[in-house]
Amino acid sequence: MERWQDKVAVVTGASSGIGAEISKLLVQKGVKVVGLARRVERVEDLACKLADQPGELFAISCDVTKEENIQEAFKWVSENVGPVHILINNAGLTKPTNLTDGCTELWRQVFEVNVMALCICTREAISIMKENDVDGHVIHLNSIAGHQVPNVPNFNVYPASKFAVTALAQSLRQELAREKSRIKVTSISPGLVRTEFQEGVADDGTREILAEMPALTPEAIADAVVYVLSTDPSVQVSELTIRPVGDMF
Repeated sequence: MERWQDKVAVVTGASSGIGAEISKLLVQKGVKVVGLARRVERVEDLACKLADQPGELFAISCDVTKEENIQEAFKWVSENVGPVHILINNAGLTKPTNLTDGCTELWRQVFEVNVMALCICTREAISIMKENDVDGHVIHLNSIAGHQVPNVPNFNVYPASKFAVTALAQSLRQELAREKSRIKVTSISPGLVRTEFQEGVADDGTREILAEMPALTPEAIADAVVYVLSTDPSVQVSELTIRPVGDMF
């Protein structure tokens, strides 16, 4: 991780769960982390707790469903912290609905965060990397549901949104390779992780099903992020799947 010390990482959805743990660990490794979140006060609280660490955490209020918010955030980062070297597309959600008689607006919200926001953040970060001749790293927090649809009630459009992330990571890697770019792209696909994310599933027995399943911790996913960032510049971990022991999916 030495080559990333004092460099800038942007983490979306940094206010809780996986995003907060990634931000924390990167700051401990000496990285300047900009945490984007709507609940910015949580990121600010975390920044205070990390004040004695080698790196630094900056809290930025950002609604990733609004393109202008994202553009303003990346502009602020470039002007006040430095060029982006690492992007962690962590923000994601699911909504309690279904496909047969589901809510169009809830479907749209899932795609706006899980797909469109990821694309816009990636575009803005790579633009900065290219402008500053940075051999950076883009990491998408995907899911095993982006490779195989879990037989869990009311996941509705969530697996489809994560299948899109799988395709987007592959397409981005190929596009950058054609350009002879040294920017890395990694898709990290965890199994179930115990976070506030489960609050977004339907309260119809689905939460109970998930509660009984083996699960990972946010800390385990943060460790995985550090692992892929720590690889040699010539090595690209394009896909990393992480399952809890005992997972039968």
